[in-house]
Amino acid sequence: MENTNSLKEEHRFQVRKLELSDKSKGFIELLQQLTVCDSVSDKEFEDRFKEISTYGDDHLVCVIEDDFSGKIIATGSVFIEKKFIRNCGKVGHIEDIVVDGNARGLQLGKKIVGFLLDHARSMGCYKVILDCSVDNKGFYEKCGFKQKEIQMVKYFV
Repeated sequence: MENTNSLKEEHRFQVRKLELSDKSKGFIELLQQLTVCDSVSDKEFEDRFKEISTYGDDHLVCVIEDDFSGKIIATGSVFIEKKFIRNCGKVGHIEDIVVDGNARGLQLGKKIVGFLLDHARSMGCYKVILDCSVDNKGFYEKCGFKQKEIQMVKYFV
């Protein structure tokens, strides 16, 4: 019986690429749980979705949709930076990892990060980097990351 429930839960929480229809499934509201994210019109969403799509596998946004509620409950992205160093190597940058507050504790964040790491590895990246808050450091360590140096930022707005 436990295997059946486990399989149902596996199926219920599949990671997949972002789709245009995900805006109506709460994608923007989910991002608002992470950071400042003003409302995005359908046209703005479609334009940005199409723009990101032109980057092919170099920019991947993934989501987990709860099959029961039809809502997007987790997301994250990775973009691939092409370098001159390391024999013209590639670096993956993970961004915007968020799990809906009501779905935390189900290992969905780990699932999203794992999916993005697999993608970066398949694209030939020699490393994957990300920025996180001190509060989230332990989570990313559980995902195999280690702290390296410090982050600097300069905002223009």
